[in-house]
Amino acid sequence: MITENINNNSDISAQPFVKWAGGKRQLLNEILPRVPSSFDTYYEPFVGGGAVLFALKHDKSVINDINSHLILSYKAIRDTPQDLMDLLDYYDGIKLNATIYKEFREKYNSHIKKNINNLETAALFIYLNKHCFNGLYRVNSKGFFNVPWNKKEYVASYNKENIIHIAKFLQNVKIKNEDFSLSVNNASKNDFIFFDSPYAPLNPSSFTAYDKAGFKVEEHERLANLFKDLDSKGVYCMLTNHNTKLIQELYKDYKIEEVNVRRSINSDSTKRIGKELIITNY
Repeated sequence: MITENINNNSDISAQPFVKWAGGKRQLLNEILPRVPSSFDTYYEPFVGGGAVLFALKHDKSVINDINSHLILSYKAIRDTPQDLMDLLDYYDGIKLNATIYKEFREKYNSHIKKNINNLETAALFIYLNKHCFNGLYRVNSKGFFNVPWNKKEYVASYNKENIIHIAKFLQNVKIKNEDFSLSVNNASKNDFIFFDSPYAPLNPSSFTAYDKAGFKVEEHERLANLFKDLDSKGVYCMLTNHNTKLIQELYKDYKIEEVNVRRSINSDSTKRIGKELIITNY
């Protein structure tokens, strides 16, 4: 049940409720001016933290992500925001140290092992995102979350006003958890799709995975083919990724612009400044 307070703040923009690898909050000043001036349905197949989604505030939107617990958290905020906040308040009331953090992590991993997907799962997901090192979501070869503690005794797991804004906005958003190609099956002419796709490896012989499925070169090729198919249907498409030879080659028939980006997820601060591409078909 959405409270009355939620319905009084539609003019205020929400902010991402989790930190996410490749999040676009700091690149909004480059992305937003390139968005089509008008479009019908907005699609985001790799929603992550939702920085672009919340900035656009488009009435008719469809979001998707392959990470089931991320999507579970979006749905928990949409459907039971107060219950979620109550549970996070309980977690935040526990004095944190390395041992307690590991207990939270083990509890979350038990949900993964037992395939439990409930409100507690979503709360643990959000809590660990706020208290793990650099807000990084990473799993090991067995699919279990293994990011260490950020060594901060207290960090608020959420901002109440922000959760209320998100819950209000998500009432009109369709939320999916499936393959990126399936999530845009209904896209048609004059719709707009923003592909915040997993990064192509800067080193062609390696790749970085933030879930156990990973996103390999073959997936980038499949995404490029989807981009081409959508273009032929008159769908507005925008895609961001690393400036690599692979991405340059896959999208050579489209408008490619290079922009500077700060990669906050990298533990080495000297490697946080890089080049990123914004690719459009319009």
